[in-house]
Parts: sequence; structure tokens; C-alpha cells
Amino acid sequence: MEAMAKDPDLVLFNTMSKKKEPFKPIVEGKVRMYVCGVTPYNLSHIGHARAYVAFDVLYRYLKHLAYEVKYVRNFTDIDDKIIKRANESGEDPLHLSRRFSQYFLDDMAELQCLPPTHEPRVTDHIDQIKDLITQIMDNGHAYTIDGDVYFSVDSFPNYCCLSGRKLDDNLAGGGGRVSVDLRKQNPADFALWKSAKPGEPSWDSPWGPGRPGWHIECSAMSAHYLGHSFDIHGGGKDLIFPHHENELAQSRAAYSDCNVNYWMHNGFVNKDNQKMSKSDDNFFTIRDIIEKYHPLALRFFLMRTHYRADVNYSDRQLETASDRVFYIYQTVHDCEAALSPFHGEEIKAQVPNEIQELIKKFHSNFVTSMSDDLHTTAVLDDLMEPLKAINSNLKKFKGKKQQQSLIQTLFALEKEVKDVLGILGLMPSSSCAVVLQQLKDKALIRAGLTEERLLQTIEERTAARRNKQYTESDRIRKELTALGIALMDEHGRTVWRPCDPEGLDN
Repeated sequence: MEAMAKDPDLVLFNTMSKKKEPFKPIVEGKVRMYVCGVTPYNLSHIGHARAYVAFDVLYRYLKHLAYEVKYVRNFTDIDDKIIKRANESGEDPLHLSRRFSQYFLDDMAELQCLPPTHEPRVTDHIDQIKDLITQIMDNGHAYTIDGDVYFSVDSFPNYCCLSGRKLDDNLAGGGGRVSVDLRKQNPADFALWKSAKPGEPSWDSPWGPGRPGWHIECSAMSAHYLGHSFDIHGGGKDLIFPHHENELAQSRAAYSDCNVNYWMHNGFVNKDNQKMSKSDDNFFTIRDIIEKYHPLALRFFLMRTHYRADVNYSDRQLETASDRVFYIYQTVHDCEAALSPFHGEEIKAQVPNEIQELIKKFHSNFVTSMSDDLHTTAVLDDLMEPLKAINSNLKKFKGKKQQQSLIQTLFALEKEVKDVLGILGLMPSSSCAVVLQQLKDKALIRAGLTEERLLQTIEERTAARRNKQYTESDRIRKELTALGIALMDEHGRTVWRPCDPEGLDN
């Protein structure tokens, strides 16, 4: 599916300007994008999934628009939190961060997030970090105290231009990573280099042995891979201050021509209206969730809310998402099965006008929604129309070559649906049949049933119906529905599929 010349221009919300802006890359046809990655000291949680699914959608859509995208996402693989966790477990900090980095990459693969172009680690870029700190100091924007190097916010008049905060608001800031240090010239000054402490990893520097501060890492790595000016810088909205504010300040303090054209931030995932976070210990890991729900159901759930809005997590909504993706893949699978005998055949009939119009409208709405700051919510709603059309036409289809118009209709609808699912990262890497079975397996786990026990229960219901014990038959069916198992009586037998169960709490 090619992006047509009359398609609307891509518009993105820019945190800096606080408004949507037409997207114009610095270099025509090319996009340079940096997204802040994880600090790998624990398993990644659903908040991480939210961020990286959101920017994966952006990455995929930019590629669909034929941009050549250089996408950089880092690992902060040395940090106070990593050292603390390593000390608690008796593990080498760098070994621990490498282990959790790999877990993160495995989780991203499960969610069908495409690998970035580069995935730099802080510990591989110490030289670039030291060079950047030296430049900041040479320009008079930092000072040293006993081997520590601090950025002087008072020396940078535009500090807080991204967040819009007042400097007085910053005294308690820092995102949990700014320690109170009475030696600092201003309490809001933040560390560029931390002097070595006994037993911690450290590197030599002009200011003595130590390691980088949090914010300087991303400035150094983004400049190394993308240059001092690039198109998009992304992350969760909790990074606006202090992380991105500090990145912006120190990058411009080093090189006045530094610039990011579009700052983009995704919303939180909340549980009981409180932001999920590892530090508050109120989070679900990605692995917790995909034990019970298919990863593509989780991806769908996250995309059901616009990326800038907060998502309120609930099992109920995961059940709904799981039910919806089952319907999608069942429809695509049924269509594939119906059309399989006709691949490579010459079909002379035209796609009926009403189907052409349906596809044209769906495609137009897709492009309009995605180009309007990635409005995936509308796209997933609109997706139901071509899926309904597929199912409606499948009911008329007898599998005969004489039904050439129907064959063409199904081919056209199938292509459009698969194209859009692919752009959204929702087209399974395995066959739909495999994913449908996986969705059924997850449903059994949530229901607390083995397939053997379920089939036994279905046989008990069949016996009840045979004996005209319809009250008992209905009871069994309702109990299974409440567990997320739907029974369907087809052609003299009973089959089952997952469903959105009744009676779950929100």
C-alpha cells in the first residue's frame, strides 16, 4: 500500500511548542530519531511497553511514508539503581545490566517492536561523554567539586524552556536521581560526572575516577549517532523534567547550534489512577502480563489509547483487547483458507464498486488518522469495517471458481487489512493459525482449565442437551462464558473459542 501524493502531511505534537506541527525533516527523505531507553536493573514493566510500542508505531509509519529512518535507543547500563540492585544480589553491576538488557530485548521482540538502527550502551561511550563534559566546562557552564562535575543551571538562561517550569519548582526535582548536596552552587545543579565510590565501577577522567551522571549520557550518545541537531527526541512524559530538560541545556551549553526539531512524549500507564513505576513498586512486568495474555493483545491494548494520553490498566480491558485480536486473526485466517485454492489463478472479474469504495474510504481514514499525530485509536475502530465485510462475503462464498467477483472481493479486502496490520506491527510473524492457538492457550490459563478438562465439560454439556436437561446445559455454558470460554454449536458439534468474559471487575 503506497502513500499517495494527495495524502495529508504528517502532523506531530511537539512538547516544546505545546502544539501539533507539520513534520518536516532536516534532510528531505531522512529522519533521525532518538528515544530514551531503559535502565536495566529489573524486568521491564508495562510502562516501558507503552513507550516503546508508541515509538515503534512512529518508526513503522515513517518507514511506510518512505523515509529512511535512523532510530537510536540507548541502554543506561551503569547507574545508582543498577549498583544498588547488584550489591543486594552480590552480582557484578555490568553483568546484571547486560542480563536485564537482554531480557528487555526479548520482551520487545515479543511485542513485535522493530529493532532500532543503533542500541548504544553508556559504558561503550565513556570517551564521548568525557569529551562533551570537557566542552561544557570550557564554555563556562559547569564546575568541579572534589572530583564531581556539576552543570550550572544559573549559567544557562533558557533552562526550563522545554518543561515550562520555574527554577523554584526544581528544588525537589531530579526524578529520584538528584541527591541533596550542600556543596552545589544551586540546589538545582545536576551531576555530569560522579566521583568514584569504593566498590563501584569507575573510569579515569580529567576530574578523577568516576562515572557519568544520568543526563549527560543521552546527550553524548545522540550527538555521536545523529549529530548535534536531529529530528525527533522521544520518551515518556515523566522524562520531560528533569531528564530531557537537562539534556537540552547541556547539549546547547556545549554546542550552541544543537537542536531537536520535535520533542515527543507518551503518556503513563496507570493502575488505580496512579502511575505505574518500579520505584513505587506498583507495576506489572511485561512478563507478568504475557503469561496470561498474548503479546499482540497487549500491543493492541496499548494502541487502543492515543499515545499521548494516559492508559488505565485493567484485566477487563486486556480481556477486551484479547477478544478483539482473536476476531481479527480468525477473520484473516478464514479468508486465507478460503482463498488458498485460488492463488496464482487468473481471475478476470472486477472488484465490485461498493467494495472499492469501502477500501478507498478505509485507506483514506487510515492515512488521515495516522497523519494526525498517530491516532491509532481511530484506525483500530475503523479496522472493524473491512473485517466485517470479509466475514459477510465469506458467508456467501462456496469455494467455487465461478464466484470470481467474490474471490476478487476477498483478495482486495485481505490485502488492505494485512497492509494496515503490518504498518501497525499487528501482523503476526507466525501464521494466524499459530496465533489463534496461542490465544486459546492463554484463555485456558486465565480460566484455570486444561484443554482436557474443558473438553470433558463440553461433553457433559452435550450429554445434558441429549437428555433434554437444558437448565444444566445452560448453566455449564454460562459458567464457561464467565471464565472467558465461549461455546458454539456448529454442524452437529460443539467448538470453543476465547471470549470477553462476563462479570469481571474493572
